[in-house]
Amino acid sequence: MFNNQRILVTGGTGSWGHELISQLLPQNPKQIIVFSRSEATQVAMDREFEDQRLTFRIGDIRDKEALSAACQGVDYVFHLAALKHVPVCEEHPYEALKTNVVGTQHVIEAAIENKVKKVIYISTDKAANPSNFYGMTKAIGEKLIVYANLLSPDTKFVCVRGGNVLGTNGSVVHLFINQINQKGQIRITDLGMTRFFLTLKDAISLLFKASIESVGGEIFVMMMPTCKISDLAEVLIEHSQKQGIKLVETGVRPGEKIHEILMSDFESLTTVAYDDQYLVILPTLDIPGIQSHYASKPKVAFKSFSSEFNLMSKQEIRDILQRGGFLS
Repeated sequence: MFNNQRILVTGGTGSWGHELISQLLPQNPKQIIVFSRSEATQVAMDREFEDQRLTFRIGDIRDKEALSAACQGVDYVFHLAALKHVPVCEEHPYEALKTNVVGTQHVIEAAIENKVKKVIYISTDKAANPSNFYGMTKAIGEKLIVYANLLSPDTKFVCVRGGNVLGTNGSVVHLFINQINQKGQIRITDLGMTRFFLTLKDAISLLFKASIESVGGEIFVMMMPTCKISDLAEVLIEHSQKQGIKLVETGVRPGEKIHEILMSDFESLTTVAYDDQYLVILPTLDIPGIQSHYASKPKVAFKSFSSEFNLMSKQEIRDILQRGGFLS
């Protein structure tokens, strides 16, 4: 799919972008353009990869003209740029709106203007039945991306919805390891809290699958393992071999859920089981050809997909942490 193609990655210097580019380069693209705001991380990334196919553009997805210029001659866009921390988006809703909603609108318009083949939008479990401003902006982003398939026959748009990815910037694993080493305790908002987890490498592999097999207009939902946050903390404490590390419950933050869902009750009505790795939420909009494309896939038999159930054992948590490179 990506052989000899030009690819734009918005927010490409982040953790998702870094791993995405690591896995894209061996697929022989003609050029990968990293579009992001941070000069320092672009310079560091350029020095790390030292690959002539990788080019960097300073820009913000809030700036439609800069984005349109970056999209010229591009075949595929991976739209990763977002404000993603729940408390930050609660405290700065105007900023979250401008980046996550207006920025996504700019990506859509720039892609259509430049006849990009396909745009892949990275979404989050927090967009399903959103309880916080971050989730709301990502849910609106999903709606815009699905709707964009009606705007041009030349450009296809698809969403990929995942949960927490281990090891991303600001991820809970890094936070807990730092708290063990520096504070002698781990602070958890609620000891019963659960989340979906996947390693970054596995997340990008699933992202490629959705990129290749999507027809435009659907939301691919990654089937992710679930984890009790206190179990994750205890595994990290055990591995550290430090004595007297306590778990401290601090209370749920504004907009934070105890359990996340990857698919809502309402979405289950139009969701099919694609395979053992993906669910596909089909659009309620009338997008030509999509219903017939998935006609052979079975409808899901459950109403909601919550992190509360099918929790990993501590050994399974250890295994996923080892696979992600967090435990030796």
